[in-house]
Amino acid sequence: MSDTDSLCPIDEALTQDGYARLSGATLFDRLDIAEPDWSAFAASWNDLGPDLFMADGGRYRRRRHAAFALERGRFTRRPHQPHYQSRDYNPLNGDVQRWFDPVEAATVANPVCDAIFAFAADHFDPARQGDWHIEMHQFRIETKPSESGRPTPEGMHRDGVDHVLVMLVDRRNVREGVTRIGALDGTPLGEFTLTEAGDTMLIDDHRILHGVTEIHALDSAKPAWRDALVVTFVAER
Repeated sequence: MSDTDSLCPIDEALTQDGYARLSGATLFDRLDIAEPDWSAFAASWNDLGPDLFMADGGRYRRRRHAAFALERGRFTRRPHQPHYQSRDYNPLNGDVQRWFDPVEAATVANPVCDAIFAFAADHFDPARQGDWHIEMHQFRIETKPSESGRPTPEGMHRDGVDHVLVMLVDRRNVREGVTRIGALDGTPLGEFTLTEAGDTMLIDDHRILHGVTEIHALDSAKPAWRDALVVTFVAER
């Protein structure tokens, strides 16, 4: 099992299992994230626009999106662009250019953002030999008595990239939301729940399927949501 806090280094877990995970406490310690910076970063999830491209008709997802280049070790934001996946990877919402509100400049400028990008690059390309196209996604999945929240409505899937970082930012008044990991042939490889801020998973998208189960409110009379950051890396060839 790829619990990198106790069993093996992140790079070894990625090589051996195709995925690795670490706790928020470990991540914050490794990245030296200051509490005020994290609080401001997490608060930006309170201002996400609705995802209007859900082919299932759902209105349970809010998001922002941004694209970056990593060239010669330097991260540069690219002009705002649509997010695109083929139906091979996203049978629900694929083959559509989806435009989302851009990630706010203040969020990108937050030291937390740069630290997360650098951390991901260190493990996805430790030799720093390549250039990368990077996409950043802020997700808020909401659940209400009238509508369940579906973090991955497409089911177990690949993202159609090279590498993926998934980080929990917040869970508020929700249960379930179990992360499931599988081999490409569908064989289950494990499941766990990201519960604490900063809990993180790194994925080799060529080898691993992943998905998250529906979330439901603990108290249906109160707002309930799950906030996550997803950062994808595609080699520029």
